[in-house]
Amino acid sequence: MQPGVAIDILRHALWVLVTVASPVLLPVLAVGLIVGILQAATSVNEAVLSLVPKLVATAVALAVFGTFMIASLMTFFSDLAVRIADIGG
Repeated sequence: MQPGVAIDILRHALWVLVTVASPVLLPVLAVGLIVGILQAATSVNEAVLSLVPKLVATAVALAVFGTFMIASLMTFFSDLAVRIADIGG
């Protein structure tokens, strides 16, 4: 296998990783920031108050973007299987 092919596969894998992880991480990050600002403003330092909204945001993000994430992963792995078959044979 040529180094260029391996680098191309790795680059594609990292791009798929970013596109699959970001729909979940960005809403959770935003909710965590908002809750952190509210906790700092009200001086309420309760761990449950920061955990529950993040869990809800994660569940909503997975419900909304779950099919997109699975489709992206399935497309990547089927393309990878074809490329491996072409390289090996």
